[in-house]
Amino acid sequence: MVVQRHRRTGTAFAAAAAAMGLVSGATGCSGGGAAADSQRPTDPVDAMRQAADVLVRQRTSKARTSMEMATGGTRVTIRGEGVYDYRARLGRLKVVLPQDPAGVDEHRPITELLAPGALYMKNRGAGVPADKWVRVDTTTLSDGNLVTGGATDPLAAAELLRGAEDVTYVGESEVAGTPVRHYRGTADLARAAKRASAGHRDALRAAAKGFPKGEVPFDAYLDDQGRVRKVRHQFSFANKGGDSGRKSDVDVASTTLLYDFGAPVRVELPDAEDIFAGKIAEE
Repeated sequence: MVVQRHRRTGTAFAAAAAAMGLVSGATGCSGGGAAADSQRPTDPVDAMRQAADVLVRQRTSKARTSMEMATGGTRVTIRGEGVYDYRARLGRLKVVLPQDPAGVDEHRPITELLAPGALYMKNRGAGVPADKWVRVDTTTLSDGNLVTGGATDPLAAAELLRGAEDVTYVGESEVAGTPVRHYRGTADLARAAKRASAGHRDALRAAAKGFPKGEVPFDAYLDDQGRVRKVRHQFSFANKGGDSGRKSDVDVASTTLLYDFGAPVRVELPDAEDIFAGKIAEE
């Protein structure tokens, strides 16, 4: 195993409940041939900071997401699957919520549309008509929607790597049969926001202010073309919830898998008349 460390400077259960109810109270690979070794960043920090740009050049991909939330002795996992257009900065995921602890309630999958500064949800429930969408301004969320929606926006996950400062090259690995390079490090939310593209800058700024810890540990797996195949971020924050008002630590591990680059993707945002304008009931 090769281990090299590089560092640069300068240049719920309310969160789980929010993901379970998703935001309460809110009104196989394709693509170009392998790049030459000389075209790949040799510095792990550079590789992380360029990851979002590489995805934009790839145009599209399919994605799978997994979000594990844990506090005390309770753990839930929310899974998603869909597609993403990196140039248009639009994505569509079908998010599957975990079964209720009693095992009697089956949650309908929730369709999420990801757009710059906005999250659209269908099958939101809690008084929302079945044919209506709920729209949430992600720049108003204290986590910038890195956690709240139950899945991290795939491009936002890569944009967060722009804040990489302390990166270790762990060694070669494999993701879904594809050889990859495994990197481990931390990303600074504030620096990621400063370097992010316009579509994700405001949401990351909100996250930088909302999370009590400014650094997010990550594991990233890049293929020979510098494309993110898998990235796992570990978020942690104190949550004040329940009638007692006591604070509890919430740990969230968000994993994004990207594959089938260049796949056909079509994402259409809902018209204004299709967006629910009423009050969303608490679940």
